[in-house]
Amino acid sequence: MSTPAPPAQAHGTPPLRWSLVVPVKVLARAKTRMSAAAGPHREALALAVAADTVAAALRCDRVRDVIVVTDDPLPAAELAALGARIVPDVPDAGLNPALVYGAGRGRELAPDAGVGALSADLPALRPLELARVLDAAGAVPEAFVPDAAGVGTTLYTARPGVPFSPAFGSGSRTAHRARGAREILLPGTDSVRRDVDTPDDLRAALALGAGPRTTAVASRLPSLA
Repeated sequence: MSTPAPPAQAHGTPPLRWSLVVPVKVLARAKTRMSAAAGPHREALALAVAADTVAAALRCDRVRDVIVVTDDPLPAAELAALGARIVPDVPDAGLNPALVYGAGRGRELAPDAGVGALSADLPALRPLELARVLDAAGAVPEAFVPDAAGVGTTLYTARPGVPFSPAFGSGSRTAHRARGAREILLPGTDSVRRDVDTPDDLRAALALGAGPRTTAVASRLPSLA
């Protein structure tokens, strides 16, 4: 089931705040589908996209913490400098266990906050659009946002006290629906759905208005001209 609009906040009730977990791959393994287009700039592009995503999330007033799960010291240092909390991928058992671990840290820091898993591949993310989505997600136990292709997931959330059970991977939109999470599809929130895996994805993100780091790296890629 999809949510057509965010719920109204009860009078005098502050909106729910969130701890968002962002998984960041070791750069040597990141953005492999961009290898031909990005060439020697592939790792710089992966870092730029993650940094723009994290920076935008931190500017969203619904976000209490951004917890980055990574084992790569370079993005760890750069994203920590932006204000993210960095945790290693201690489980080292795949994406969903890493997200569960990061969410656990978030709940230790802020038991009254919701927890969410946010893709690191949203360089056009706009804080106000993320806030609208999070407000809608706060009305239900679990929610998710499908990616622009309608196959994957860019955001999965669980309210305080609700088990955090992400199902990222192949066909994650179907998997999250099957688990009973509410699908959030709001008009005017394209930046929350526009993840970047391919050159065409990057062109679409640039058209939406990607962040400054991604835009700078993309300007060095002749294949995108």
